[in-house]
Amino acid sequence: MHYINLISFKVLIVLSILFINQVGAYVHPITIHGHFFVDSVTKEPFYIKGIDYQPGGSSAVSNHKDPLSDPEICARDIILFQELGINTIRIYSVNADLDHNVCMTMLATAGIYLVLDVNSPLPNHHLNRYEPWTTYNLFYLENVFKIVEQFSYYNNTLGFIAGNEVVSDPTSASVAPPYIKGMIRDIKTYIEYNSPRTIPVGYSAADDLNYRMSLASYLECADENPAESVDFYGVNSYQWCGEQTFYSSGYNILVNDYHGFTRPVFFSEYGCNEVLPRNFDEVQVLYTNDMIDVFSGGLVYEFTQEPNNYGLVEVQPNGDIKLLRDFMQLKKQFDSIPELDYAFVANSMRTNAREIHSKLKQYKSAIPKCGESYPNIGISIGIPVSIAENLIETGVKVKPGHYVHLEPHQLTTKYNIFQANGEKYPTYLSIDILVNVTQDEPESSVTPPSVVPHVKNPHSPPPETTEIEEEFPNEEEDVAESDPDNTTTKSFRGMFQRVATSFKKLYSSLFN
Repeated sequence: MHYINLISFKVLIVLSILFINQVGAYVHPITIHGHFFVDSVTKEPFYIKGIDYQPGGSSAVSNHKDPLSDPEICARDIILFQELGINTIRIYSVNADLDHNVCMTMLATAGIYLVLDVNSPLPNHHLNRYEPWTTYNLFYLENVFKIVEQFSYYNNTLGFIAGNEVVSDPTSASVAPPYIKGMIRDIKTYIEYNSPRTIPVGYSAADDLNYRMSLASYLECADENPAESVDFYGVNSYQWCGEQTFYSSGYNILVNDYHGFTRPVFFSEYGCNEVLPRNFDEVQVLYTNDMIDVFSGGLVYEFTQEPNNYGLVEVQPNGDIKLLRDFMQLKKQFDSIPELDYAFVANSMRTNAREIHSKLKQYKSAIPKCGESYPNIGISIGIPVSIAENLIETGVKVKPGHYVHLEPHQLTTKYNIFQANGEKYPTYLSIDILVNVTQDEPESSVTPPSVVPHVKNPHSPPPETTEIEEEFPNEEEDVAESDPDNTTTKSFRGMFQRVATSFKKLYSSLFN
């Protein structure tokens, strides 16, 4: 973003009109191959580079508004999302009875994906962690399925979170895990029968050492029904505080603990505020070879300043925005993320495919079988028998989401944005059009630059998909053609295509 003069402004408006009238569905759904998120079209790995977003907190969600129901607020904040250079936001609560089409179109236009929690503080919209059997009912499931149904129609819905920190103490740990697993099963089954595409369903866990690996392992496993297994696992981690390193922060232990996890793992919240100001030095580690083999990026907590003092921006009473120091520091860190080591990732994906192949041969399934017990969590009550059969069979009544045409004025904001010193922020207040979202997608379309933030040349065409005879790609062939001056060569793009083909051949029924 930069200063523009009046002539540039007029040109921009004309270009905006042209782009808006020629929009097409260039937002590729994100799928899962092994423990990697993958662009469903280019087959390149996708690393989450984002923030948690819930203006006013979850209590601000009502029958009349939520974070995606006010286009003017969305435009204001998406402009700042683009300033940060993010590719994903997480929202904790929405109301499926509201219209989200304009805001979801704006996000897609900006090349931004959504990880969406299916619960909210509204009555019958959440699971009681201490007595889950009292809230696991048809009213609750209907509300969850309405959210799932509506947001399944947006390509930039990356995934659904079935629960956030439901297990948080010994009491909840003793009764809630089987119900979390039951919700994951019900949501995945609803998607299978009612949604236009497969969308990953996961869980977001508090990083409590008492439950870190036991809960993750339990939610990962499945016996007869693979739908009971999470598709991804989010970790709310605040252990990097102040000046730390990969080792002093304990990130090395996190990587080691989740190294064998069969699904993608990412930080669903991070950004300790015990030491202020926050420098976000962990960003420089999260996207390096130390972590990208196990962690698929993360989401910084959080965008707006709330009473808990984690905000990047402060919303003024009139809707104007004041950027806090944390915003500028996070932007600086995001802007200096090192280039993704594609050779390293390609090799990791190949190794992961071979591990899955080995598990399939040995156990007939890549999903671990469930144990009889897990430390510090109670599973003896068993996964509840689903009560969702009729809802799944008939579907729920809700307006399916869809992308809409945007007028040029909808890409701008009427609100002012100020720096921490009170001066206006030097940027043109408009959403940059990175992605076209309302027409059929041409075969040659590519992932927008903000979707794969570490790629030097994101506009290079995707490789031709070729069938291969061997089950796994040949390492020497992949590396021999690589160009050290361009990490997104056809060689490595072809590598991802071939690895994806291997995953599909191995167990397409599990990873669609």
